[in-house]
Amino acid sequence: MYLYAERIHCFFIFELMKFTAEQIASMLEGKVEGNPSAEVSALAKIEEGFTGALSFLSNPKYEAFIYKTESTACIVNNTFTPTSPLPKTLTLIKVEDAYSCFAKLLEMYNSMTKETPRIENPSFIDETAKVGSNLFLGAFSYIARDTVVGDDVAIHPNVNVGTNVRIGDGTIIYPGATIYRDCVIGKNCIIHAGAVIGADGFGFAPDKNGKFQQIPQIGNVVLEDNVDVGANTTIDRATMGSTIIRTGAKIDNLVQIGHNVEIGSDTAMAAQVGVAGSCKIGNNVMVGGQVGFAGHLNIGNKVMVAAQSGVAGSVKDGSVLMGTPAFDSKEYKKSYLGFRRLPRILSRIQAIEDKIKALTKD
Repeated sequence: MYLYAERIHCFFIFELMKFTAEQIASMLEGKVEGNPSAEVSALAKIEEGFTGALSFLSNPKYEAFIYKTESTACIVNNTFTPTSPLPKTLTLIKVEDAYSCFAKLLEMYNSMTKETPRIENPSFIDETAKVGSNLFLGAFSYIARDTVVGDDVAIHPNVNVGTNVRIGDGTIIYPGATIYRDCVIGKNCIIHAGAVIGADGFGFAPDKNGKFQQIPQIGNVVLEDNVDVGANTTIDRATMGSTIIRTGAKIDNLVQIGHNVEIGSDTAMAAQVGVAGSCKIGNNVMVGGQVGFAGHLNIGNKVMVAAQSGVAGSVKDGSVLMGTPAFDSKEYKKSYLGFRRLPRILSRIQAIEDKIKALTKD
């Protein structure tokens, strides 16, 4: 019943957006195998296809579904060759990269669902703030004094934008996010619900009585262009200077980034990563979920860190790390193999000791 309702809902969304297979192939620079006039009006996973749906296949693990899918059309790689008969109603659209082409279609759809520019009430824009054209400002959102907002920005309901903030063109800020004073958000950034940009860094110093005294955090956070920040992620402001997230970086949900951290361009971090203060992370770094970085480290470019690793020292370019403390993944796997054998090794040692005792008993 739920699946049926989901299909009806999906079809309703797309019912005014009918395209032929030929039109889609033209948009994606692909070619049609089957009926070029086949019409699609919805997107669906290949295992959940239905009449009028467009699906895609790029992962060989899902190939079995293409031989029984009910989708009308399917985007596949040019290299795809069926090993069984395809459904007679299925039209293929062959492209260079099925995954990226389907992502392009999703992006096209996403752009069509953007909020119509308007300012909802109640909301507040300080008289000293400057906002660009085509602003969407959701209800109960707040733009403080001396803030500058670019063109085509969408600020959803219940967003708080602090004093002297800069927000670049095309940026989207989802409900409940908070941007503290003096922070800079670049162009075409996406900040998801509940994210906090620019809260105080964790700076405290004990006095002579052992009581913690707060160290004022007077810096800011800078997100360069095309940065994505996940839901409920927090990025702390610098003690002095800036915490910087470079162009194209992608930060998942529930990530904690400390004060004065710098994250390089096109670096990606999965959920629940923690980066301690003043850590410098290079470009094109891939970080798995729940990884922890100690403070004041230098992490090179194109480094890969496996999930749940603990990085306690600086890392050279191109390294692949696993474990806590993290070290070279190949060495880690060898060590882990030995660790798994440890119970058997201990049993053999115990057996040898028992034999030695028996031989030396007299």
